[in-house]
Amino acid sequence: MFGAGKRNSRRRGAALAVGGLLFAGAVACGGGSEGDGGQDDKKPSSKGKASASGPKALTEAQLTAASFTDGETVGKYTASEFTLGAPHGDDYTADPAVCQPLVSLAADVTDYDLKTEVSRQVDVPDEMLGLVVAVQLRSYGGGDAARVMKDLGKAGKECADGFTEVRAIAKGKYLKVEPVEAPELGAGADEARAYHFTILDVKGKLKLHEYLTVVRSGSATLSFRGEITDTKDIGGVPGEVTDAQWEKFRAAVGPK
Repeated sequence: MFGAGKRNSRRRGAALAVGGLLFAGAVACGGGSEGDGGQDDKKPSSKGKASASGPKALTEAQLTAASFTDGETVGKYTASEFTLGAPHGDDYTADPAVCQPLVSLAADVTDYDLKTEVSRQVDVPDEMLGLVVAVQLRSYGGGDAARVMKDLGKAGKECADGFTEVRAIAKGKYLKVEPVEAPELGAGADEARAYHFTILDVKGKLKLHEYLTVVRSGSATLSFRGEITDTKDIGGVPGEVTDAQWEKFRAAVGPK
């Protein structure tokens, strides 16, 4: 869509500005070491790489072909490219570290064999502070896509009572992590997990809501993070978004 880049920049900029106000200075939950913010502290301890076996990793060209294009419409939503870099990147870490898969799967803050990643934003163009879904397609080597899902499941259980999201200059307190029903996408989808996050605002009064859905197909994962800069509970990642992205992924990648 012509002009989507400018619209996306304004939309993302507004969300980041308000999101910073909501998270800046939030109280950290107890039980974990905060560290000094250096790269060594940010990266969780490695438990060893998976073996070289596993499904063949997809290429960047394959992931790009399988992802939404800039300006593509899905019902009332429109896809666009992130103009400020990929969301939830290496500035996002978790305390305790076991909760990391719920926050960011960026290469610099995990030890997975991430080969390539493609990120898109899906929203309603005229809603400046409305629902935003970050859609990220990732390809892994060495069977690490399955390890991501295993660690995600572990994080969902061990972080159920909350954890701290640590950013470069702010912290956010997750009060609760709850599993929700994951989409059933049919043949080709090996496994899927979905979660509802309840997050406390900076003043300790407002409860915000986010949803995360992750689907694995072979060596790839499809991640959908839905959030809104409001106290409204969006009820989950919109099904039309997950369904449309899945259909496009399967059409581009083909049978395993």
